Amino acid sequence: MPEQADQRPLSELPLHDLIACHECDLLMRRPDLGEEQKACCPRCGYEMVVHRSQMERRALALVVTALLLFVPANFLPIMKLNLLGQTTHDTVWTGVLGLYDSGMASVAIVVFLCSMVIPLIKLLCQLVVLLCINTGRARGLGILLYRLYHHLREWGMLEVYLMGILVSIVKLIDLADLHLGIGLACFIGLLLSQVWLEVTMSPHQVWDALDAEGESHARH
Repeated sequence: MPEQADQRPLSELPLHDLIACHECDLLMRRPDLGEEQKACCPRCGYEMVVHRSQMERRALALVVTALLLFVPANFLPIMKLNLLGQTTHDTVWTGVLGLYDSGMASVAIVVFLCSMVIPLIKLLCQLVVLLCINTGRARGLGILLYRLYHHLREWGMLEVYLMGILVSIVKLIDLADLHLGIGLACFIGLLLSQVWLEVTMSPHQVWDALDAEGESHARH
């Protein structure tokens, strides 16, 4: 005989058996999903839970790729500009230094934090979280770092910096001899790796994997 679903009202169910929609706040029973299955809110259609196969291995490969791209993306030339006989090699780091030397120290600090420091901290947090999941150790540290990662998500602005680079390229291409550098390819690769990593690391799946007793730590 198949096991019958719990027919108790929602008010009598333990918290780890409940889930709330992040968009419309509809409270419902946590669905039991198989690999590559997802659950959407029946009221607004928001994707609440997704279970990705081999999530840990795929995410670990992506976070290592992003970390390997981090240094060349920030310190290799993004573009080579030749204007009136003067040649410059621009990188993300030289952009920060240029802002600081121009007297815009506060802007330079914000760019430095949002384009270099915070993205690196996010990647390191994700790496440690995945190692905690794979080894089954230091789950408390993994939970702490994953919470920190969610607090930092809004401060990582690589896509904004990339848009600024593209706008600069469009404006300068008719004014000077402009050559794109390998740093731009690494920067785009870093951004794509981070986006793919965000999609791969399903939050509910990560919280459940971090919880040794199977209780959900997902936050509404």
